Amino acid sequence: MQQRIDTANSAQVIHRFPKDFWWGTATSATQIEGAADVEGKGPNIWDYWYEQEPYRFFNQVGPGDTSRFYDRYEEDIELMKEMGHNSFRFSISWSRLFPEGRGEINERGVDFYNRVIDKLIACDIQPFVNLYHFDMPLALQQLGGWESREVVEAYVMYARECFARFGDRVNYWFTHNEPIVPVEGGYLYDFHYPNVVNFQRAVQVAFHSILSSALAVQAYHEAGHGGKVGIILNLTPSYPRSQHPADLRAAKWADLFFNRSFLDPSVKGEFPEELVNLLAETNHLPKVEKGDLETIRMNTVDLLGINYYQPRRVKAKEHLPHPESPLMPDHFFDHYVMPGRRMNPYRGWEIYEKGIYDLLLDLKENYGNIECFISENGMGVENEERFRTEDGIQDDYRVDFIREHLRWVHRAMEKGAHVKGYHLWTFMDNWSWTNAYKNRYGLVSVDLENNCKRTVKKSGRWFKEVIAQSGF
Repeated sequence: MQQRIDTANSAQVIHRFPKDFWWGTATSATQIEGAADVEGKGPNIWDYWYEQEPYRFFNQVGPGDTSRFYDRYEEDIELMKEMGHNSFRFSISWSRLFPEGRGEINERGVDFYNRVIDKLIACDIQPFVNLYHFDMPLALQQLGGWESREVVEAYVMYARECFARFGDRVNYWFTHNEPIVPVEGGYLYDFHYPNVVNFQRAVQVAFHSILSSALAVQAYHEAGHGGKVGIILNLTPSYPRSQHPADLRAAKWADLFFNRSFLDPSVKGEFPEELVNLLAETNHLPKVEKGDLETIRMNTVDLLGINYYQPRRVKAKEHLPHPESPLMPDHFFDHYVMPGRRMNPYRGWEIYEKGIYDLLLDLKENYGNIECFISENGMGVENEERFRTEDGIQDDYRVDFIREHLRWVHRAMEKGAHVKGYHLWTFMDNWSWTNAYKNRYGLVSVDLENNCKRTVKKSGRWFKEVIAQSGF
């Protein structure tokens, strides 16, 4: 049943956004669809990892059911419309379209995404479609995942098929979401499958991810589609402890590893020289084939999505790493806990709203003021049921979080940053990888014990008012 939302009388709007600003939310296939093994979908690495090691997932909740968007997308999209969305970013499950990652397409999967896209358009919501959000088909991971050139080729085939099937209605495409995360989680720090700890393999995964993105951009433009294709990066400003040269150098290294490694090739078409030199000096350059660098140089993105959650604070190394320990990015800096920082204790992340402004000004000044939008920003809180009243969950903390970040987005726009929209993570509470449903992020609560009943939170009503007023 669709829930009606009443909007309170609006006060004076001080921070006004353009009428064509993209207001909406973002999510991914594995985190909301459920239906993990029905109607022809093949297993991805999350399905497999949960089967192998369920105890690594909070309360041993896996991706099999999640928030059931696959079954309830119509009512969910109607609720998005009621809440004022004019855009919605979701991902396509690669293994729902291609159960083995390549080969014969699953027409039932195509039909599902056609119905989702058509429903969004019928509700005047622009579909923003992402091709890859951490969910490698298991059959392709068994070939080596992003370490494998075969997988890059399979991804480009998959991208071409998506453009051909849905490109007549989808005008905004994204090649990857947060491609640094599979590198960090899967190949350095052991929080994603395949749980490898190997810097050389991580470098190859990163390079092939960038190459696959450039090849998908090339395929989109060669097909003559009239929309735009971009990438979504989680950018985390790196702040030094002090202005001491050693601290400044530490912040520069953190920025190179975690921001510029993907930002520079995506937007400028080239890798940072300092990072390339380091890889050469430590004998960790990736395997590159003839023409790869030219492909990356010639196929930069049209549009950049920016995911911002927290800053990174660093200082100079206090101790040399053990000479036999695996090479890691943080061999070049230490993390710094700033006294007095504001924290979200449930997620363990610092809340620093100005970071979003600093990122946007950096893009304006150093990246040609590329057209961009905030593609994720949000706050996860544990045990939100304690804030429930008869009017739903009173998540004032989330209202404050969004409002203060939007203030800094607005200020960046006043300074000339080319920001086209703001998408919150996320529309409804979703399954969050190994954290499962530990922390809730949604504007809409999902009651797992009561048929996944949806109830709009206070933040959802407030966000609707912001959209209706084009500001606050």
